[in-house]
Amino acid sequence: MKKFFSEFKEFINRGNVVDMAVGVMIGAAFKGIVDSLVNDIISPIIGLVFQKDFSALSIPLFGVELKYGAFLKAVLNFLINAFVLFCIVKLINNLHKIGKKPVAEEPAAPTTKVCPYCCNEIAIEATRCPHCTSEL
Repeated sequence: MKKFFSEFKEFINRGNVVDMAVGVMIGAAFKGIVDSLVNDIISPIIGLVFQKDFSALSIPLFGVELKYGAFLKAVLNFLINAFVLFCIVKLINNLHKIGKKPVAEEPAAPTTKVCPYCCNEIAIEATRCPHCTSEL
């Protein structure tokens, strides 16, 4: 049981968990802003087209009202949230690219060497120079 709690403590102390918790809290606050944008600014503008409250649009069907206006408002909330989130992720990815230095490739192992007698290039495994026939 002690091992279980020590593993739990290690999990909680990771930076990712704290980052995720902060992200959830900021996301919840951002949702309120987007809801206000849709409810207080966009919906009244769309309501001008329909000459009534956008969220109150509905169709009576078999004694039940289908509130498609509220559904469209929820879809609009989602699209705005998704668009802003996409922009934020794209911005963060671009900032990460700017901060990273290009990784230099390691030079390949040499495959040739120079003969010390005639200064011609020969294979690295050679034991005798093919040009001057000297033993290496």
